[in-house]
Amino acid sequence: MSGDHRLRVLILGGYGTFGGRLARLLAEDPRLTLLIAGRWQAKAEAFCRALGGAAEAVPLAFDRDGADRIAAIRADIVVDATGPFQAYGEAPYRVVEACIAAGADYLDLADGAEFVEGIGRFDDAARARGIAVLSGVSSFPVLTAAVVRHLAEGLQVDAIAGGIAPSPYAGVGLNVIRAIASYAGQEVRLTRGGAPAAGRALIETRRWTIAPPGRLPLRNTRFSLVDVPDLRLLPALWPGLREIWIGAGPVPAVLHRGLNVLARLVRIGLIPTLRPLAPLFHVAINRLRWGEHRGGMIVVVRGRDATGQPVERSWHMLAEGDDGPLIPSMAAAAVILRRLQGLRPAPGARAATEELELADYRPLFAGRAIVHGCREASAETARQPLYRRLLGEAWAALPEPVRAMHDLSGEKRVSGRAEVERGTGLPARLIAALIGFPAAGRDVPVEVTFQARDGVETWCRRFAGRAFSSTQRAGRGRSEGLLEERFGPVRVGLALVLEGDRLRLVVRRWSLLGLPMPPVLAPGGEAWETAAEGRFRFHVEIRHRWAGLIVRYRGWLAPEGQAPAEGRLPLVQDYADRNAKRRFASSDAGI
Repeated sequence: MSGDHRLRVLILGGYGTFGGRLARLLAEDPRLTLLIAGRWQAKAEAFCRALGGAAEAVPLAFDRDGADRIAAIRADIVVDATGPFQAYGEAPYRVVEACIAAGADYLDLADGAEFVEGIGRFDDAARARGIAVLSGVSSFPVLTAAVVRHLAEGLQVDAIAGGIAPSPYAGVGLNVIRAIASYAGQEVRLTRGGAPAAGRALIETRRWTIAPPGRLPLRNTRFSLVDVPDLRLLPALWPGLREIWIGAGPVPAVLHRGLNVLARLVRIGLIPTLRPLAPLFHVAINRLRWGEHRGGMIVVVRGRDATGQPVERSWHMLAEGDDGPLIPSMAAAAVILRRLQGLRPAPGARAATEELELADYRPLFAGRAIVHGCREASAETARQPLYRRLLGEAWAALPEPVRAMHDLSGEKRVSGRAEVERGTGLPARLIAALIGFPAAGRDVPVEVTFQARDGVETWCRRFAGRAFSSTQRAGRGRSEGLLEERFGPVRVGLALVLEGDRLRLVVRRWSLLGLPMPPVLAPGGEAWETAAEGRFRFHVEIRHRWAGLIVRYRGWLAPEGQAPAEGRLPLVQDYADRNAKRRFASSDAGI
């Protein structure tokens, strides 16, 4: 860009769900003029007044039915953020044709597989005009493809799977609901066994836990197959692909399961289509909201490395609060921002699967509550100690004494000193006696024996000669991605969360006598590990909303032979006194 010329970006559906979010992503750039177009002038004007930012915002009463006006508007880029693209009728590409005639680059946020696949018919015309026509410029398939390229380095890819789990508070547009309702229960083209096959939308399901290393994961989520462009486009990018599957995991779960039931009714012919019910679904999913205001995305790649060994890699992204809903619009924002840097897409019409890399998203993720990371499962990682496997990339960020304590193979014995507090109420005393928690005391000698065998760690703790034990293993099923610890009849699924120099253990699931229990009744308190003066430090508090404090113990540990001659570090009492002033009541805390 040079001089005072601003890049003119026409956003069709500019005050709608995805168009409005795209405008907000671009609003701070003074090099842009955002033409906010929609059916109603008053709504466009109100949106522009509220938008703010350094970009110029111009309201327009204009929708895709008036595509012949695009030339007169003199837009440099036109973004179609309307939809549903599955229901564009007899002339689905009228905006594309108008952009080619006007010489304007075209982007859309289409999620319709057939629409995106069919964009290639305009390749010759777009090349002749020297413009780029890019379809599917959204999370599916652009972000998916970028992530797969990142994960697939050094692999022969056999299978790709993934899903998106929006926050229940994200706000879902009616056109998105219409698109989903139109294909619920219908056949979906995909690849299985290395050959074209058909699945059933919103009937086939899988479960994943979205868990970036060292972060508080989403709860284990049920995903249902959706008809997205990835299913048709990604097999062409990875020849030899034997399987691809993409799903969505909306919550609350009761609404999701209800949609699965209705999709099955379509499948057996009792209902021809769910499309007439789209307005009802829209009201329900935007009003019946509960749960955490967090969302995420997962992409899983399975393949073989250079030695022929099987490897599974996964990419996990979490977005907190209102930042998650911005992600589907980030691909279009990235393409536009790259053009401001002089990186205009090559002329031609195509799906946008190769336009961006994962690094292109970093400026848009920066400053927002969005985190991501990768995990790997292979023969090599299977041999790693339990905590290292669960923490993955976050392992290296732990303080060295914490890493050393959890670097287990076989047996390890450590000792140290602790302060122990016990709850005084009858329920607290009964629970502590049942599990065998230590008696209260100050400057209590502690010995811990760790034994690792077949992926299970047994921790035997002795406080002043009184022992209690627990076992720890990697969670499976609904506890996938968690550390599963068992104290007698209680089994707890713990997230390993790295916060600064502390490793927190946060309760995400629990069961009693093998029966899953409601999270609201879970034991609470605060549990963390850290290092100070070169020593491993621990703080464990267990409480319950009905029983109050059950036990709190904190202190230090060191390998045998490394404890100081006086048996006690001078820092211990200061450490205990400081922490005694803290009171923890969070039910979302660990043991």
